[in-house]
Amino acid sequence: MAPPSRLLPPTFQILHRCRASRFRFSTASSLASPPSKAVIYDEHGAPDQVLRVADVPPVELGDRDVCVRMLAAPINPSDINRIEGVYPVRPPLPGAVGGYEGVGQVHALGPAVTAPLSPGDWVIPSPPSFGTWQTYIVKHESVWHKVHSDVPMEYAATVTVNPLTALRMLHDFVKLNPGDAIVQNGATSIVGQCVIQLAKVHGIHTINIIRDRTGSEEAKDKLKQLGADEVFTESQLDIKNIKSLLGALPEPSLGFNCVGGNAASLILKFLRQGGTMLTYGGMSKKPVTVPTSYFIFKDVSLRGFWLQKWMNSDKAEDCRRMIDYLLGLVQEGKLKYEMEMSPFGEFSLALEKALGKHGSQPKQVLRF
Repeated sequence: MAPPSRLLPPTFQILHRCRASRFRFSTASSLASPPSKAVIYDEHGAPDQVLRVADVPPVELGDRDVCVRMLAAPINPSDINRIEGVYPVRPPLPGAVGGYEGVGQVHALGPAVTAPLSPGDWVIPSPPSFGTWQTYIVKHESVWHKVHSDVPMEYAATVTVNPLTALRMLHDFVKLNPGDAIVQNGATSIVGQCVIQLAKVHGIHTINIIRDRTGSEEAKDKLKQLGADEVFTESQLDIKNIKSLLGALPEPSLGFNCVGGNAASLILKFLRQGGTMLTYGGMSKKPVTVPTSYFIFKDVSLRGFWLQKWMNSDKAEDCRRMIDYLLGLVQEGKLKYEMEMSPFGEFSLALEKALGKHGSQPKQVLRF
């Protein structure tokens, strides 16, 4: 039997669905979001020059739209790249709203929404969707995935891009068994930290490479506390027999590269015969250069991974199951990474930190 709300006339259905919301509307067909504030850009360029916080007028809801009040959204490197105009997929200009992932609370529902959502539910855009740096968002019900509200807000806001990248890379390219090993550079990144912890959950050893910098010993300790087996700075690997550092660990069959340049070459030196190096980033902006001998005598494979392409290939349901799994690990204390919550009103400062203008900083997460 249909729920009571479905037996009401259309106008009263809307009133029933929105009674917990703060919307005001004059007729059943004019349901709209509250006015919003958003981080907008009209042209590509340096983020601290082209971004502005602006007032956004109410947006009318379609029959199957959901209005979400955003709670938190991170500033990811890929967000910066979109604003700069160097990322392969970008929102249309002018009037683009920044941000690609985050968590929000259902504010109100269109009259024909069929998804099991109610005002007050926590939801994330899944797959991620443009425009999360604003106080209210109106999008079709198919965009939103309900998550438990007892998960720390900052993890719900950041679960998709980085943890999901780590999970897919560990599972999609080389069959790994408990006791196997992987090697990665950029190990202090959020993806790197997630790789360490997810590998530990599955009994896989990790060899981790970090850049030489002030505080590198402290960084090593933090990674080992997360479960890293070995952590080396790049200068420590400037030796002829690099594999002598492995000790009892097996030669890794899989390596993750997010840096390029010399840091990618170090990954290749660790790989066993027939190993695979997977590139998912290029932080140094230097090319990956591979000696011919690695192809001929070691038969290495070079692959690439782009999460957005994976999510756009009919993987929506898989993506949501994996997100639930990752948030379950967060609740169990098996997945964590350092973040800093910044009020949306202090966006400029959070952006400066994300751009590295205040030295090394944790991932910046906007709280609305």
